[in-house]
Amino acid sequence: MRCWPSGAAMARKPMSPEAAHRRDYRVDLLRGIALIMIFINHIPGTAWEHVTSRNFGFSDAAEGFVLMSGIATGLAYGPIFLRSPRPSWTEALRPWRRVLTLWWVHVLVVLCIVALFALTVQHPAVAVMAEKRNIAPALENPALFVPGLIVLGHQFAYADILPLYIVLLLAAPALLAAAVRWPRGVMVASVLVWFAVGLLRIRMPTWPLDYGWFFNPLAWQVIFVAGLLTGLAMRQGRRWLPFRPWAFWLAVGFLVLAAVWVQVPVVAATGGHGLWLLYEYAGAPSVFTSFDKSFAHLPRLLHILALAYVLSALPALTQIAESPKVAPLILLGQHALPVFAVSTVLAYGAQVAKAMAGPSFVLDTVLIACGLVVLFAIAGWQRGRKPRRMVG
Repeated sequence: MRCWPSGAAMARKPMSPEAAHRRDYRVDLLRGIALIMIFINHIPGTAWEHVTSRNFGFSDAAEGFVLMSGIATGLAYGPIFLRSPRPSWTEALRPWRRVLTLWWVHVLVVLCIVALFALTVQHPAVAVMAEKRNIAPALENPALFVPGLIVLGHQFAYADILPLYIVLLLAAPALLAAAVRWPRGVMVASVLVWFAVGLLRIRMPTWPLDYGWFFNPLAWQVIFVAGLLTGLAMRQGRRWLPFRPWAFWLAVGFLVLAAVWVQVPVVAATGGHGLWLLYEYAGAPSVFTSFDKSFAHLPRLLHILALAYVLSALPALTQIAESPKVAPLILLGQHALPVFAVSTVLAYGAQVAKAMAGPSFVLDTVLIACGLVVLFAIAGWQRGRKPRRMVG
């Protein structure tokens, strides 16, 4: 059976209005998978990190998570602006209520991390890790750095995605209001901002130390906006980007190239040299020719967009997402915020355990397996205590 549709099928048969208002389990499934890969990637130095998506392309689970967060935002809050071009302030600013939840969850997470390291930093390996993860300043001068953490000015490595999401969701009301009127204009403006930020190396400032946000919201907004426009289109029962066979196969070809590039050293060396020549002699800006994650440079951006385009065109993905066999993964995606928050603390706990015990495949496997059990348990507990939400 074919796992891709014809061009006519995708271009001429938009989703019915009933389907547009039905929960799309593909988003939940992919977000659940992304959460697992983020958890594994946040315990660096294990053998299991070699099987996550970042080893098979230019982007990784972080880009996918932000894209799906944009989709979820469009699906959850888009109807407010689709029903009325001028909703009430109370309705229009509903995303900001979610911002408050994200903020206190982030504060709770970083305080748990501070407490963890305060108890274990006497171990030499943990002390070295505290320096590398930006945690040491908060331990040495908590009166200065804990306020910095609370206002998002100081961020720990591996605990800095929620601040990005907070900033993006703060901008969501304005983005949604503009997107329902001028979707193409919003996307063009977003791309121009992304390009200018990457070209001029503009960073969001940090405080008290001046090192700049790792996940730069001014650059990563382009991924979020692409997701938001996709979510809005889904709410209207249509695709944001229509299916075109040539575009589908071009995207597939790019994904294959990226996988080979990452996996085959000679291809990576040859491709990297070619990009360097473009930068050095053809004057191509680095935003087009490098792989900087902080600024979501073009190879990473194209990869996540190509992956999303291909996956969205596969009917098999819908069938898989509706199968009871993947229900646990969907449950993770439906409760992304508590799962992600707990996974961040667990990942740091696993890092500390690894630092104290030394490298061990058995320990890595036990830590990851136990962590995943806890994450699935958290998702199950959340399902039992409150109704499902699209925005995690």
